[in-house]
Amino acid sequence: MPGLLRGVARTAVVAGTATAVSNRVSRRQAGRWAQQEAPAPAAPPPAAPAAPAAPAAPADDMTSKIDQLKELGALHEQGVLTDEEFAEQKRRLLG
Repeated sequence: MPGLLRGVARTAVVAGTATAVSNRVSRRQAGRWAQQEAPAPAAPPPAAPAAPAAPAAPADDMTSKIDQLKELGALHEQGVLTDEEFAEQKRRLLG
């Protein structure tokens, strides 16, 4: 009988400690979430929008198209794209 009481007492201590730790972790996490959800201080209004950037030079546009075609060709050679998919993507890119 004394062994049984000792086992029950040990289980109660372990369970009580686990509950206390779990509650502490929960409270700490809830505090962190509350801080994250707190409204941030009002930000200053955004500045006037900048002027749109100049359109890309035709050479840069052609270079990017060539790079994209090379990537499409590599995907087609690897079997990732079917002939129809490759043709469709090429048509979209060029025209």
